[in-house]
Amino acid sequence: MSFLDVFYPNEMIDSTYDISFEEWKKKGYQGVIFDIDNTLVPHGADADERSLALFAKLKELGFQTMLLSNNKEPRVKRFNEKIGSGYIYKAGKPGVKNYQKAMEFMGTKAENTLFVGDQLFTDVWGAKRVGIYSILVKPIHPKEEIQIVLKRYLEKIVLYFYLKEKRK
Repeated sequence: MSFLDVFYPNEMIDSTYDISFEEWKKKGYQGVIFDIDNTLVPHGADADERSLALFAKLKELGFQTMLLSNNKEPRVKRFNEKIGSGYIYKAGKPGVKNYQKAMEFMGTKAENTLFVGDQLFTDVWGAKRVGIYSILVKPIHPKEEIQIVLKRYLEKIVLYFYLKEKRK
């Protein structure tokens, strides 16, 4: 066990769109909290056909969904227009308050909620602090804001140790 464990996702997968939500439903999960940028669509992009199909499928499976973003409301609201999910903007991730608020909104608990995001130091760390199962996905597109690009260098170091530990 290392001091980096707080940043380790429960699971790492290439894409949000590769997650078998049917399997998670069978395991008793009822809610999914998503980051938006580079998790569902490229940074700043509107909802596309893939994301619309995903949210339709989640609804059909009986999942509650929430978008949890550190972005400002106009960005989050624009993405959500066709999706129709609940959302929290300026979420202050990795702070725990809005992860808890998202679960309250969905009527779920940490043990039956998933979190899907592309960043260790905001998405995964926040979810772990609240006890939510976290799935780290690879960023959809390499174009990112400078502060995120800088964090990616640190993430590479943490992921090196995470993958090393997983191989044990």
